[in-house]
Amino acid sequence: MAKKTVGELIREARTGAGLTQEQLAKQIEGVSAGDVSKAERGEKELTQAQLKAIAKATGVTQKSLLEAASGAKKTASSTKKTAAAEKKTAAASTKKTSSTTKKAAATKKTAAKKKAEEITLTAVEKRVLELYRAASAETRKAAEALLKGQKADAGVLETLLGGALDLLTGNK
Repeated sequence: MAKKTVGELIREARTGAGLTQEQLAKQIEGVSAGDVSKAERGEKELTQAQLKAIAKATGVTQKSLLEAASGAKKTASSTKKTAAAEKKTAAASTKKTSSTTKKAAATKKTAAKKKAEEITLTAVEKRVLELYRAASAETRKAAEALLKGQKADAGVLETLLGGALDLLTGNK
């Protein structure tokens, strides 16, 4: 059977005594109803004097609350140590991942830079590429045939490419 937390014991003692959090808080110096609520949820540690006052107000033994609080502190200390160790491990892992990510990003940048250096388009080439991408499959075939020097209907291509042939051939 698992030991009950201090918060669970406080809640049981309070409800067993028929008190609300506010009523209990009024009987303990320096404690608000919000503090009682946080203590019951395990979000706030109360002092030994406050725990003794809760025990007195609710009719439970001081020993039960104080022993639970003592155990909770030991567990919290152990939890903090474990969390610190996990944090160090995570930091080391993050550092490795960060390094790997940086290398990958650098490699990607280098590849992109090389690609950008390899292909530099003029304004005319960019326009032809845009027109080609927007063209139908049939128009693309005709444009490829023309550029390869094969026979193609230049009139149809000129109409479909919107005068891009003039740009390519230098005719105005």
